Amino acid sequence: MVAPYWLMKSGSARNKKLCGKNADIFTCSSRTTFPRHPENIRRDDAKLKFVFGTCALQALDLVDQRSVTCLSSPSGRKAFQVIGGSGRLYTCFLSCHYCPCPAFTYTVLRRNQGLLCKHILAVYLCQAMAVTQQESISDQQMSAVLSGTGGP
Repeated sequence: MVAPYWLMKSGSARNKKLCGKNADIFTCSSRTTFPRHPENIRRDDAKLKFVFGTCALQALDLVDQRSVTCLSSPSGRKAFQVIGGSGRLYTCFLSCHYCPCPAFTYTVLRRNQGLLCKHILAVYLCQAMAVTQQESISDQQMSAVLSGTGGP
């Protein structure tokens, strides 16, 4: 798993550019940040809350509810679908660090007050804990998912 850009080593010039004033907080890679065992992540929920705020507990709830599904197609494309607390389905893209939810648009993109929304954090946590639901879909179905015109 490739570390997301906000978890790169703080010493690099690229990290300073991408993380800005928070660059020194994220000095680890995803392999050392999130334990592979679900029971260990609970011990670290205070650390997650410190870094990600209330979004961390909401993301852990999504993990507990098994709300994250990785869609993969024969061509190798991947997208993650997360069922939000309201029951709405969000298609998240880790390759470009994007979620279509209102919280991501407002908090991350417009106000630059957060690094991610609960849906993207839930995807990262599920991957780190190896509890992501897996679903194989056709390339045509993936095309519909990526264009926003349909789902699997």
